[in-house]
Amino acid sequence: MRIDLHAHSTASDGTLTPAELVAAAAGAGLDVLAITDHDTTAGWVPAADARPAGLALVRGAELSCRWYGQTPAIPLHLLAYLFDPTAPGLAAESARVRRGREVRAQRIVERLRADGYDVTWDEVSGYAAGGTVGRPHIAQALIRAGLVAGTDEAFEDRWLGERYRVPKEDTDVFAAVRLVREAGGVPVFAHPKATRRGKVVPDSLIVELAAAGLFGLEADHEAHSPAEREHVRGLAAELGLAVTGSSDFHGTHKQVKLGAFTTEPEVYEAVVAAAAGVSVLGP
Repeated sequence: MRIDLHAHSTASDGTLTPAELVAAAAGAGLDVLAITDHDTTAGWVPAADARPAGLALVRGAELSCRWYGQTPAIPLHLLAYLFDPTAPGLAAESARVRRGREVRAQRIVERLRADGYDVTWDEVSGYAAGGTVGRPHIAQALIRAGLVAGTDEAFEDRWLGERYRVPKEDTDVFAAVRLVREAGGVPVFAHPKATRRGKVVPDSLIVELAAAGLFGLEADHEAHSPAEREHVRGLAAELGLAVTGSSDFHGTHKQVKLGAFTTEPEVYEAVVAAAAGVSVLGP
């Protein structure tokens, strides 16, 4: 089996619609795909409606979290699988984070317009297609306006990386693990040692998260070096955590392809067995 447990659609910051994403997954020879858009389940229904017969669909989300154990706090992402989207605690917190993302994006657009750039909120929110608005949608507007050549340039310091950066709402990571578990979901720490993305948390925090209910660590990921992958695997073995692998596919926003990294079938089966929120759709 080929299992990819981390992929994004236009419901957050991917470039394929949920329907296109599941079709692409089947075309890439995947047996299992997880749709894990940022802080939203908006892609679940259209992905399920379009799911090819031979593809199993894991419904999930990638939650924007932060560890406040040091100053400044360190941002991190938590993959949540097969949770009940109606669970009140997680639903309320996700709604709060989405509202914060929208306010953040509006402020960035206002700052760009104040500097004379041809970017509008209607355009940016239109790129999100009813899902979570994020900086990649602003990047699309910058590309359309001819201000940058591509997404990578849009995230350089002179644009969204620093000059027009606005802090965003996040969830305390311990609260996130608790809320996912309360919703019957399975929490996995996404790319936990990806130093090329910025500052990473210490191993001591992962030890604490394991005690608090963390299920696994994403080891095989394009942002991890070989040494970082091995470090994550060793830490998971010490703590009795599952090890996953996935593409973190975003379509044309990133070079990585669906199925570039995969999860072992026995780990996937353990994720499914640990879930009590919603079931896998398909075979």
